[in-house]
Amino acid sequence: MPRPLALSPDRLFPSDPAQREIARRLYKEVAGLPIVSPHGHTDPAWFAGNASFGNAAEFLLHPDHYAFRMLYSQGISLDALGIRNRDANPRESWRLFAQNYHLFRGTPTRMWMDWVFAEAFGFEVQFSGETSDLYYDLITEKLATDAFRPRALYDRYGIEVIATTESPLDTLEHHAVIRDANGRPTGCRRAARDGFRLTRRPMPSARARCMIGTGSR
Repeated sequence: MPRPLALSPDRLFPSDPAQREIARRLYKEVAGLPIVSPHGHTDPAWFAGNASFGNAAEFLLHPDHYAFRMLYSQGISLDALGIRNRDANPRESWRLFAQNYHLFRGTPTRMWMDWVFAEAFGFEVQFSGETSDLYYDLITEKLATDAFRPRALYDRYGIEVIATTESPLDTLEHHAVIRDANGRPTGCRRAARDGFRLTRRPMPSARARCMIGTGSR
């Protein structure tokens, strides 16, 4: 029988009662403020095209290197998880994730995923091999609705600014689409050395950090 999924409102607060009470008061002061996320790891194409995210695996497993790298470190092949393998069955890739979800106990990934499952999708039972199909079907069904498109989620969670990550050679066409479509301001900061040439092959770790804002300020 699946275990219930219940998130304690104090799960990120200190165990000491006095410190926990202070944390509660501080959190209450800022809980309703807009989100400013300088480390978003988001793809600007999501917001430019505003297309649906597809299925559960495409939304929560394939883009999350913290998730699939943990599974890979325990001997699960990237091919089986559908990473750069279009022939993989996304439901079966998701099942592998579910069957090995215990590996994430005590990790930030587990905290984040449990919040998404409970708060964004409304699950009341824990993610596991037993509930894999239930999760896959409901998440995929909701992702097909307008309420779960990228821009709707951006507005739903009160995001004011979110970072995207690009190559230093990125043409930033998606940011232009976002700016022109609805007036959201965008801006970029490129980290480049003197003498950098466009013909030079960039290092894999090189990045340009860009921001998408609501335009409310």
